[in-house]
Amino acid sequence: MLDLSRLRALHAVSVHGSVAGAAAALGYTASAVSQQITKLERETRTMLLERRGRGVALTEEALHLAETARQLLAIVERAETTLEQRRGLPAGRLSIGAFASAARGLLPGVLAELQREHPQLDARLTEVDPHLSVDLVAKGVIDLAVAHDWDISPLPAPEGVAQAVIGDDRCDLLVAQGHPLAGRDAVRREELAGERWICQPPGTVCHDWLVRTLRTAGYEPDIRHQAEENHTQLALVAAGLGVAMIPRLGRGPLPAGVVAVRLDPVPVRRLYALWRTEAARRPAIIAAVSVLRGRGAGAGLS
Repeated sequence: MLDLSRLRALHAVSVHGSVAGAAAALGYTASAVSQQITKLERETRTMLLERRGRGVALTEEALHLAETARQLLAIVERAETTLEQRRGLPAGRLSIGAFASAARGLLPGVLAELQREHPQLDARLTEVDPHLSVDLVAKGVIDLAVAHDWDISPLPAPEGVAQAVIGDDRCDLLVAQGHPLAGRDAVRREELAGERWICQPPGTVCHDWLVRTLRTAGYEPDIRHQAEENHTQLALVAAGLGVAMIPRLGRGPLPAGVVAVRLDPVPVRRLYALWRTEAARRPAIIAAVSVLRGRGAGAGLS
């Protein structure tokens, strides 16, 4: 009989495209995932992974087995949901994916409250790129995602994925203390032509949003420095190397030498909780979404 945990490992590799990606999503080490796949190959007497350069690729047989695994995992999820409903209490494992600033500024309080109020619930957090989170929910890799979109770039929700608004996170212009705009009450986007910008690397949601926002204001942004972490961006701003637009959630206190200036109109990103519609009645999902919305209000999300 095929082992479900090994099928889960194969399914994760098929979704993430690598053993390392599957390991990060499942909370295992890469060697543990590799061992699961090796045991599954012995059980099925079939080669499932083949080397491709520095990575691996699923064989044709593995792709068919991964699809079967997806269907089996969906059946197991429905069974677990039914049992949890009958008990009437949030229980079992709940995998949550969140983008970096939500993982830092929102989820610690959410996870602590869930642990305190629902001791039978095993909620686990993984930091994921917001570009990927919707697909990870749709494919059953994670149970619940915290994602966001911007006012000019709505978040697509595919069939089979439900969502609820957590709240709106506002964004400020951050400049060095000696910058000419530091003393202004508000600044319009059209006034920022010619500024040197600091932002996330290309391909991230915030980078793409910044470029689109400033292009709609009539100019191409001069992006001088790129950094993933907000703290790194703030350090570059403090050094007078450019300006940045950074949302408030998870930003933390501004370092010495950095001033926040209100933008007019204020850029807003909306945070959502996303889950599979077939799990909508699961008490763990209901409880987690409720806590997310409550904690969102407490974190200043309107």
